[in-house]
Amino acid sequence: MYGGQAVIEGVMIRGRDHFGLAVRREDGSIELHHEPLSSIYNGRPRRWPLFRGFLTLLETMILGIKALQLSANMAAMDRDFDAEEGIPAWVMATTLGISLVFGIGLFFVTPLLIAWALTPVLNSDLLSEIVEGVIRLVFLLSYITLIGMLKDVKRVFAYHGAEHMTVHALEANLPLTVENVRKFGTPHARCGTAFLLTVVVVSVVVFALLFGPPLEWRIASRILLLPVIAAVSYEFLRFSGTHQDAWFGKMIATPGLWLQKLTTRQPDDEQIEVAIRAMETAIAADAGEPIVSRIPNSGSEQRVLDDDLEGETGL
Repeated sequence: MYGGQAVIEGVMIRGRDHFGLAVRREDGSIELHHEPLSSIYNGRPRRWPLFRGFLTLLETMILGIKALQLSANMAAMDRDFDAEEGIPAWVMATTLGISLVFGIGLFFVTPLLIAWALTPVLNSDLLSEIVEGVIRLVFLLSYITLIGMLKDVKRVFAYHGAEHMTVHALEANLPLTVENVRKFGTPHARCGTAFLLTVVVVSVVVFALLFGPPLEWRIASRILLLPVIAAVSYEFLRFSGTHQDAWFGKMIATPGLWLQKLTTRQPDDEQIEVAIRAMETAIAADAGEPIVSRIPNSGSEQRVLDDDLEGETGL
C-alpha cells in the first residue's frame, strides 16, 4: 500500500521499501528525492499486533520530520540564494521539540486540567473523562480550523488533497495523469486525520479506566500512555479498513472522512503533478529503476522515469 503526507510545496509518498519526495521549487521545477526505508519498519515486528501500531506512529513521525526538513531546506534555499544547506539541524530540532511539547500540553494536559477544575461540578470520574475528551476534540477541531485559514497552510492542505487523489488513482489501477487523478475526491479512508480522531476517542476509554489517581499521576498518564493509545487506535483503524465495505466499517470511517474536509483542499493541476511525481518516484525506487533528481518546468507531459539516463540517480 502506498500512502504519504503533504510537506512544504510538495508531497512525500511511502512505498514498499523506499519513500519518494517531490517538491515544487521557486523556478517551477520539481525536485525529486528518494531513500530506502529502515528494515525495522518492514521486518517481522511490523506484523505484531499493538506493537505494529507503535512502529507505524514512530515511522510516521520520523519520515514526516525527514520529509518536512528536506522540503523546508529547499524552501529556505529558494528564498536565500546564498544559503548552501538550508535550515540548520539544531533550529529544526528545537522547533520540533517545542512543537511536540506544545501539542501534548494543548491537546492532552490542558483538557485534563479543565476537566479536573470542573470535578466538583461534574461529581463523577467517568463524566470528567468524557468532558475531557470532548474538550480535547473541540481543541483539535478549533486548531485545525484556525491554522487552515493561513495562506501557507491552505497550500499544504491542497497538497494533502492531491496526495489522496493520487493514491485513489493508483488504487483504481489508472494511469497517473492529472486528468485521471482529477476524477477522485480529496478524502481517503487511511488518512492520518482519521487516526487523530480515533486517538481522541480511544483516549477517553483508556483514561476512563484510571479512576481516582491524583492529578500528578493523571498528567503523567496522558504522556506515558500515548504510545499505548496510538497502538490501540491503529488496530481499530486497521480492523475498520479490512471491513470498509461492511456497514460498521463505513460507520467507523465516516467521521474521519468528514474531518478531512478541514485538512484537505482541492489542488490545482501543478500540485497534482507534484503528487504524481512523488508517487512515481516511490514506485520507481521500489522497482530499482533510474530516477532523475529534478524535472524542469517544461509542462506536465515529461516523465519522471528516464530510461536513457545514464549515471544520474536520486539524492
